[in-house]
Amino acid sequence: MLNVASLAALAPVSGEGIYAASKHAVLGFSLSTAIDLRRAGHRKVRVSTVCPDGMWTPMLYEKLDDPEAAMSFSGVLLQPGEVADVVAEVARCPKLVRVVPRWRGLRCRLYAAAPSVAVRGAKLVEWVARAGQRRAAKRLRA
Repeated sequence: MLNVASLAALAPVSGEGIYAASKHAVLGFSLSTAIDLRRAGHRKVRVSTVCPDGMWTPMLYEKLDDPEAAMSFSGVLLQPGEVADVVAEVARCPKLVRVVPRWRGLRCRLYAAAPSVAVRGAKLVEWVARAGQRRAAKRLRA
């Protein structure tokens, strides 16, 4: 079983709580299923979840001017083909959780590991994200 979630599955996402909750659910379902399969003795069924950073899709094009969606622009904006390549790689060689790009996974996990720090630092993270959102809008409109 291979699921695609998002980096939003790993850390809180200001302005996109419902989206983040749905991605947390995908990851929680995947991890719980992996544990249940092992407990039941099913060693051949593997469960993987791919958690990509933001992807350049029409959904993001519509959010270039939405300050509530700024966090989608906080990191690397991936092309759908880049994520498809990772999904194919994970299908060949299953991994419980695969983050794209890998370095963003560490950053998100550290952010999520210290909730009070995440809340206090939210304004800075949002400021950086909005700058990324403005850069993305300039590139798309140029």
